[in-house]
Amino acid sequence: MASTGIASKTLLFPYWLTLAIRNKLYDRNVFKSERFDIPVISVGNISVGGTGKTPHTEMLVSLLKGDYRVAVISRGYKRKSKGYHVVKATDDFSQCGDEPLQIKRKFPDVVVAVCKDRAQAIRKVQEEFGVNLVILDDAYQHRKITPSCNILLVNYNRTISGDNLLPIGRLRDLPSQTKRADAVIITKCPDFGQFDGAENEEKGLEAIAEQEKYWRKNLGLRDDQPVFFSTAEYCQAVPVFPGICNVRYLYSKFAVAFTGIADDRLFRSQLVSTHQVEEVLKFPDHKNFSRSDIKKIEAMARRQKEAAVITTEKDSMRLKSNKYVSSELKERLFALPVGCRIITAAKREEFLRLIKTNK
Repeated sequence: MASTGIASKTLLFPYWLTLAIRNKLYDRNVFKSERFDIPVISVGNISVGGTGKTPHTEMLVSLLKGDYRVAVISRGYKRKSKGYHVVKATDDFSQCGDEPLQIKRKFPDVVVAVCKDRAQAIRKVQEEFGVNLVILDDAYQHRKITPSCNILLVNYNRTISGDNLLPIGRLRDLPSQTKRADAVIITKCPDFGQFDGAENEEKGLEAIAEQEKYWRKNLGLRDDQPVFFSTAEYCQAVPVFPGICNVRYLYSKFAVAFTGIADDRLFRSQLVSTHQVEEVLKFPDHKNFSRSDIKKIEAMARRQKEAAVITTEKDSMRLKSNKYVSSELKERLFALPVGCRIITAAKREEFLRLIKTNK
């Protein structure tokens, strides 16, 4: 076991050294980082996938769109288009990526753009739309921009501490980079979220205080780095194809499910709380469902004739234009929308003050 650990560290050393040098050069301003004259809020993580970046980006949009002309900028993971692209609600996911498309459809009045060069995109949305606040989705490692507020997300069930860099572990940056966060949100928190509510505010704050001690030590955070906790909130399932949907399946107590996201544990947990789940298929994150994949899903649906077929909101973005989805599957196909909230009203107010002040 010891020799395996030494071999792993030896293999990872060139990657570790590259990241360490890169970060040091940015810290010392050898590599230049651009600042903007409008608030720029970055949302991201150090580990790969599963921290809830899109729901937290959507939460920020909801909190800020009443006071600012907001734009969301993303790289547009796995899109086929090139360069700068302004997302339209009528886009196919291949033009912009599934997550930007989801955000645009949920907030049609908000500017959503995809571009590998985020600085270029910020300048363009300012010029074209008069944007006065930008949210950068998945940009914690993108150091060519210095955000006014840098929010780091950490999955409650997958801490950074003790993990390894890719490809052996799940880290895509050094754990020491937690020091750059203006705020840390521990996401997908479990039952202590039940204390949220006016009558349980004191219990909720006590539970958070205990959790905060643990996470500060675990992540090596400074005392001046605020720590928040969030929990996922699922809504009622909605038809993926509203014009074709047979609504009787919405009321079925049986379900079959499939996912193509990094961490589907909360989705499964929610589903078993509302349905008798007969079968589940799991695909890789951001999976572009092939004819073969759809056949597997349809075969599962045929085996469970009374069950609703339920997937995630993000996966539904990749299904709406999928030519292999049959009319029979469209009748039974539903998505489970998810959001998030900061636990306790007092902490929500503190978080809102932070993002409005730290800009």
